Amino acid sequence: MVYLIVVAHPDDEILGVGATMYRLVKDGHSVNVCILSGEVNARNNRPSLNELSSDVHSSLNLIGVDKVIKGDFPNIEFNTVPHLNLVQFIEKVIIDTKAQVIFTHHPGDLNNDHLHTSLACQAAVRLFQRRSDLNPIKELLFMEVLSATDWALNKAINQFNPNTYIEVGEEAVEKKIEALAQYRGVMRDYPHPRSSEALKGLAIYRGGQAGMNYAEAFESVFRRGF
Repeated sequence: MVYLIVVAHPDDEILGVGATMYRLVKDGHSVNVCILSGEVNARNNRPSLNELSSDVHSSLNLIGVDKVIKGDFPNIEFNTVPHLNLVQFIEKVIIDTKAQVIFTHHPGDLNNDHLHTSLACQAAVRLFQRRSDLNPIKELLFMEVLSATDWALNKAINQFNPNTYIEVGEEAVEKKIEALAQYRGVMRDYPHPRSSEALKGLAIYRGGQAGMNYAEAFESVFRRGF
C-alpha cells in the first residue's frame, strides 16, 4: 500500500501520524510526505533554511519515509493563495507518488494553514473521477495535531471526532518523539502539548479508548471498499 501524508508545515507530519508512519514502514508499506510550506518563513526562532532542511530529512529518515515533497506556499498565509494552486500541487503529488491512502489535517484546526490544506486535499482526492488512468484513492483520513486540533475553539465547525484507531505500540511512540526532537526548537517542557509526556500520554489515552497498546487516532472521512 502507498500512503501519503499531506501537511502544512514541517513537524505537522510527525505530530499527527509519526508513530503510524513508523509502523507502516516496518510493515513494508511505502510512506511519503508532502509539506506545503517547506520554508515556514513566519515561524518564530526558525533555524536557517539549510538547518531546517537537515531537520526535515533527519526526522523523516528516522521514520523511514520514501519521498519528501516540499512546496513553497507562504506560512500562515494559505488563505491568500488561490485554492486551485493548492489543489493542483497536491494532485501532482498524488500522481507522482501513486498514493492510495491519504492523511491530512482536520478542517476544524485552529491553524489557518491546516484548514486550507485540508480543504485542498479534500478536493484533490477526487482527481480519479476526472482521470481514468489513475487508481481511485482508497481512503482519506484526518489526523490530530497537538497545539492545533486541541485548540479548535470555534463550535460552529465540527471538531475532530476520531473513528479509526491504529495500534502502534510503545516503540513507535518513542520513535515519534525521537523524530520530533530532530526539529530544532519544536519540543517543549511538560505540560506543553509538544512535550514527550503529552505525546506519550495521548497515545496511551487513544490506545485505552480502543483497547490497544498505544494508538494514534484518526477520522476516516472517505473510504472505498470493505
